[in-house]
Amino acid sequence: MKHPMQSAAGEQALPNPALALPAPLSQAEARRARFAMVLALLPALAFLGTVLAPPLNHDVAAVLDFTARMFGRERLYGDLIDVNPPLIFLLNLPAVWLAQWTPLTAPQALRLLLLAFCAIVWGLCAMLRARPQAAARREGPAERAVLAALLPLLMLGAGYDFGQREQIMAAAALPYLFLAERRMAGVATHPALLVPVALVAALGFALKPHFLAVPALVEALVLLVLLPQRGAAALRDPVPWLLAAVWVLYLAAIPLFFPAYFGRVLPLVWDWYVGLGGGDWWEVMLTATTGSATVFALGLVALAALAPRLGGLPRLAAAATLGGLAAALVQHKGWSYHLVPVWTWGGLGCGALLARGADRALPAATAHRAAPLLAAGISLAFALFTLRGGDAPWTEFDYAESRGGKLAAWLEHEARGERLLVLSPDIPGVYPAVNYADAKLVLPFMSTWLLQATYQHCEPGAPRYREPWAMSRAEFLVYRTVAESLAQGRPAVVMVSRWSGIPPCNGEFDMLAYFSRNPLFAEAWRHYRPAGEIDGYMLFKREEE
Repeated sequence: MKHPMQSAAGEQALPNPALALPAPLSQAEARRARFAMVLALLPALAFLGTVLAPPLNHDVAAVLDFTARMFGRERLYGDLIDVNPPLIFLLNLPAVWLAQWTPLTAPQALRLLLLAFCAIVWGLCAMLRARPQAAARREGPAERAVLAALLPLLMLGAGYDFGQREQIMAAAALPYLFLAERRMAGVATHPALLVPVALVAALGFALKPHFLAVPALVEALVLLVLLPQRGAAALRDPVPWLLAAVWVLYLAAIPLFFPAYFGRVLPLVWDWYVGLGGGDWWEVMLTATTGSATVFALGLVALAALAPRLGGLPRLAAAATLGGLAAALVQHKGWSYHLVPVWTWGGLGCGALLARGADRALPAATAHRAAPLLAAGISLAFALFTLRGGDAPWTEFDYAESRGGKLAAWLEHEARGERLLVLSPDIPGVYPAVNYADAKLVLPFMSTWLLQATYQHCEPGAPRYREPWAMSRAEFLVYRTVAESLAQGRPAVVMVSRWSGIPPCNGEFDMLAYFSRNPLFAEAWRHYRPAGEIDGYMLFKREEE
């Protein structure tokens, strides 16, 4: 039988002096402690303000718009073409439904439900931390204070990227990491708590196939610790089997309910999207943003490995951080939101290391007095670190004067609730302006990315625009669909980006000139007149006969 003061990995754990009962704080000390905890929670409240302020993240808004069109009976992967697997659209359906039956707009409803999800995650973490644990792993005062301030900040710290799939997954994995530590320590968890934690994590990891790198590393670490202690009995742990069951059911449901995803969209993703706008994984790793995340993740791994007596949570957070980094590199785009899980779990690991180290190093009375100050310091440090190069709160401060804010104001005035056609390689700017104006897009694409992909390589000496008989199936799909959407959808407003996102090979790529070669488009275009321009977006309005 394992000694009660022996850690999960088998090493002899040092007694935790902070677990001893301290002398009561004086009134002055209690006031200072309360003030310090208020300071510790201020960064989370500040980021809550950025999450609630406009604009909604552009990718989140684009997915929400597609979900609203699904709710309006358009078929995903038939009438709507997007590279994302269906789960994220399904998870957005409650927000669209809520907007239909309440005074809330769809962006407001989505934010409300995302915050409710974060509250549930916070509650699951609190229940896992409150359950009895091994004596050597009970939380000390510093750990309690630090986690009380840090957990809400970790879920809100994505700022402008709040609601991205990476942010949702990173939040969903937090209770899973606390549960993994309990499993490593041999602490039983009631199924009423274990099952929802596993289900939430499984759905989060299922949002993108790349995310499966995270549970793979976490479960490998748990198994590495449990196999020497329990042998084959470690394989009967229900958590990995629950995760796998959810993923298998989801994978089997896709061809059943969304057969066009594998038959139509996945070939487009494989042929055109994967290599669009990115570099090799090692090139992405050398960029400033991803490079700093790589150094941070490897540093956390080293620190966690050097401090095994501080429990399993730092090592589990380090393993998850490595998995999050791998998922970001595999996507080889280098976008900031891909790294949200790295900063989220890395912040958890660093906070746990510092707090548990303080609990073990300080006498009980000192630890109780220092805990609120330590929580305030760590919370403020993480917030400042997050602000060093992130979009929040700068995006929120100048949104009204930004391109997206100007487009949103113009659309709300000129095309509120109207049909709209947008020809743009960019999602930022177009979304969430479209959502705020409640405009009805007529194209089945979020952007002209497929056109970018077919023209991403320069062919010297070739005509600037391919003739229809020389087009690939992907290019002709865009060429035909845009013309049909204009002619049949009769949008009240058309927005066209001057920037095509296509290399200026054999001349600049002009999207209006390109599509006007289609007789159907040219005939329908006769009804549109210029209505101005906003930061590179040409605006046109339909004149009825």
